Amino acid sequence: MRNLFYLLILTIFLSSCSDFQKALKSEDTAAKFKMGTELYEQGKFTKAHRLFEQILPNYRGKPQAEKLTFMHAMCSYEIGDYYIASYHFDKFVDIYPSSEKTEQAAFLASKGYYYNSPVHTKEQKDTVEAIEKLQIFINTYPNSSYVAEANKLVNELDYKLEKKAFEIAKQYNLITDYKASIKSFNNFLLEFPGTALREDAMFYRFDSAYRLAVLSIDQLKEERIADALSYYNSFKKAFPTSKYIEEADSMKEILENGGDTTIAKS
Repeated sequence: MRNLFYLLILTIFLSSCSDFQKALKSEDTAAKFKMGTELYEQGKFTKAHRLFEQILPNYRGKPQAEKLTFMHAMCSYEIGDYYIASYHFDKFVDIYPSSEKTEQAAFLASKGYYYNSPVHTKEQKDTVEAIEKLQIFINTYPNSSYVAEANKLVNELDYKLEKKAFEIAKQYNLITDYKASIKSFNNFLLEFPGTALREDAMFYRFDSAYRLAVLSIDQLKEERIADALSYYNSFKKAFPTSKYIEEADSMKEILENGGDTTIAKS
């Protein structure tokens, strides 16, 4: 009985594969459209995409073109080809601005850019573009049901840019280029005033200024100690109970004692 069941499943599977191959090789665009739509509705996006690719040019200007264009773009999206999906969704919005699918297409186009954003350690050109695309969607459809998700995606991308800028500034600290580190952290705090990394940034800015001061020649030490103490005071005022506060207080004492204690890079 079990063998009979498996045989039946295999027969159905082979039959469906055979039907797909026949449609793929057929010159009948209507048959391709019908089978592609059935496969699409079954969630078989790769197969549906292959059929839609073949017939899309044949339906330009026809009543079915709107539905086909949207399904074709959706197939690319569902199989993870986000560059192509965003391109086709953008085209859909341009060609069919009054379609009931236009708002969804516009959102999915911008979300496709979100998926193309790389990890924060890499070049962030695509991240900036994704933020711009999502913001355009939010501004164009302020009452859309997709706005909450779009805002969430923008926040995630913003944090990625923050993390990238923070790590660059911190890297300068680690390689002992303290001037560049201080400048980078100052720029970071100006560019991202509401960042969740503010506490870390303000501490590492102070740390860089501290190390620059204690390692300076005598002619520069007094001025640099004053600068470092000003960064300490800003940090202490903003985060009086910081996880770094004990370390910062110890560094402050050294600065107040002339900064002539030999330190080990942590």
